[in-house]
Amino acid sequence: MKVYQTSEIRNIALIGSAKSGKTTLAECMLFEGGVINRRGSVDDKNTVSDYREIELERQNSVSSTVLYSEYNGKKINIIDTPGFDDFLGEILAALKVVDTAVMVVNAQNGMEVGTEITWRYASRNNTPVVFAFNHLEHENSNFEETLRQLRAQFGAGITICQYPVNEGIGFNSIIDLIKRKMLKYPENGGQPEILDIPDSEKDKADELFNTLVEDLAANDEALMEKFFEVGSLTEDEMRNGLKIGLISRGIFPVFCVNAKHNMGVGRILEFIGNVVPSPNQMPAAKLTDGKELGCKVTDPASLFVFKTSIEQHLGEISFFKVYAGEVTEAMDMINGNSGAKERLSQLFITAGKNRQKVEKVVAGDIASTIKLKGTRTNTTLNSHKNGDDVIEPIVFPAPKITMAIKAKNQADDEKLGTLLNEMHRVDPTIKVGYSKELRQLIIGGQGELHLNIVKWYLETLDKIFVEFIAPKIPYRETITKSAKSMYRHKKQSGGSGQFGEVHMMIEPYHEGMANQTEFAVRGQEIHELEWGGKLVMNSCIVGGAIDARFVPAILKGIMEKIEQGPLTGSYARDIVVNIYDGKMHPVDSNEISFKLAGRHAFKEAFKNAGPKILEPIYDVEVLVPEGKMGDVMTDLQGRRAIIMGMESEGNYQKIKARVPLAEMNRYSTSLSSITSGRATYSLKYAEYAQVPPDVQLALLKAYEEQEGEE
Repeated sequence: MKVYQTSEIRNIALIGSAKSGKTTLAECMLFEGGVINRRGSVDDKNTVSDYREIELERQNSVSSTVLYSEYNGKKINIIDTPGFDDFLGEILAALKVVDTAVMVVNAQNGMEVGTEITWRYASRNNTPVVFAFNHLEHENSNFEETLRQLRAQFGAGITICQYPVNEGIGFNSIIDLIKRKMLKYPENGGQPEILDIPDSEKDKADELFNTLVEDLAANDEALMEKFFEVGSLTEDEMRNGLKIGLISRGIFPVFCVNAKHNMGVGRILEFIGNVVPSPNQMPAAKLTDGKELGCKVTDPASLFVFKTSIEQHLGEISFFKVYAGEVTEAMDMINGNSGAKERLSQLFITAGKNRQKVEKVVAGDIASTIKLKGTRTNTTLNSHKNGDDVIEPIVFPAPKITMAIKAKNQADDEKLGTLLNEMHRVDPTIKVGYSKELRQLIIGGQGELHLNIVKWYLETLDKIFVEFIAPKIPYRETITKSAKSMYRHKKQSGGSGQFGEVHMMIEPYHEGMANQTEFAVRGQEIHELEWGGKLVMNSCIVGGAIDARFVPAILKGIMEKIEQGPLTGSYARDIVVNIYDGKMHPVDSNEISFKLAGRHAFKEAFKNAGPKILEPIYDVEVLVPEGKMGDVMTDLQGRRAIIMGMESEGNYQKIKARVPLAEMNRYSTSLSSITSGRATYSLKYAEYAQVPPDVQLALLKAYEEQEGEE
């Protein structure tokens, strides 16, 4: 393959709802560009894009695929993305590195959930969007209604550049307003016959052409002046106006395709090559230090890894975009995130699982390499001259669903952890970690489908059978008043025995509090607890009742009980312990005796000190269609939510609430059911708050039953 220069490169992502035809369109784009010589189909399970075993089984994409086509002297990099919100990380990574998104819309179904969701993220990323209306050959196709729905939701910037002449069964003709011609396709697609617009369509075509010209002129003053002078624009001027409107997101052109029969695909590729901005025509990339990185081949090299994949027989593949300079095979680079050196041993241009080796890649292009040592997704690699530059990372969303996962066969536990961490490297939206507090392996994802895909990989490819269970809630325990206790540990078993007696008073801790006055404090230790809050240990012992060497053992016993609280086994916090008396035995007293005495005395005092259970409260933001707002609020209030406010965001309402984490189990599934998948939400930890009395009683009862079973 020739080395394409920056001005000859176009980077696009195919986005949109599931089953809109993105993978089929990608297949046609590769065929039209001569990258493949035969078009596969999703039904026949032989497309270049959906080549993974799970995608062949499910017949839809679960991972983005990096592809390319060559058309009219341009290299068009294509990232085919999944259509489900569960795989949002793949979509966000693609939008990070492309310069334009092609939104594929199923003209049978109109505006779908996936259309709304992907539009939202393209807008947040400030990505130009081109619409491709697909499935125009179906009897239920409705171009006008689909257009109306999109304009109602996304605004009047959606501009017709093409419209179908005979949509429905037998569809084969498109009016192209830019060329002012009719494109008539043979039965099996391919190259169209270019005809004059028929008389029956002239009035409609002229009206839409004038609207298109006015829209273009409105986005550029020079074109506006030309339009007023001449009354029209040339095809080149229209292309320039479209490019300006695309970059500024003032215009979103609409094109027509029948991807199944390869109609209109060559024309959209031509448009991409002629009009869609090249990487150096887009705004400069932002660095984490606030500086910018322009897409210039003459600058020192910088590349950004946006995707990691693990392929059988090849290992880890890193997909990257060159943001500046040029990179060559066997080039040494510096990891801007860690300072470590990396060597690009081989460079590849990829089309699905097919790889073509290249020696050089220039600014703006997308390629891949293998076997990098310490480089993962979201890493910047630089030449030595700008070694510490770091491109702003992709902000992956926090998990929307968390579950505890365990292997059905305990012998697989270690291997399970290794495989899940490997999955996280490939998909950063999969979060995995062992909770020492909950004593569970916790996995987080973007929805139940996302986690079920993880389960499929583990069980089908790795033969590790797993189960998901609801994760325990990380409650906290504390006290509301002071209480005293005494515990004597005494054990005799021949020879030296065990003896230790501890008297203590505990009280609630709060910032700035004074020491209690009942007992003089002779020594104080303040322990910042790793799970939040404090433990204050006051030594009030007089007359050597307990030797100073046993105080650390008492503390150790107390800490053991704080780490497994008396009420529910959860962490305790914010407690002051005053050790004021005790007894020793000259022979039988030892550290274990005082550790046990301290632990039992603390447990007894805790239960008499007005104990309470705290639960984690999360800030929840739900973005919901206006018509579903009442149902969503009712559901939230049923989850003990406190509604904090609402605000508008386009045609959506953003509900802000505070909800106990215990009430959010499987919320993603409920929300999807209530809103037909149109709403999204985010969670962020806010604070710990006391549980209601009825909830506390239920938790205490459940823990007692659990303890009894054990």
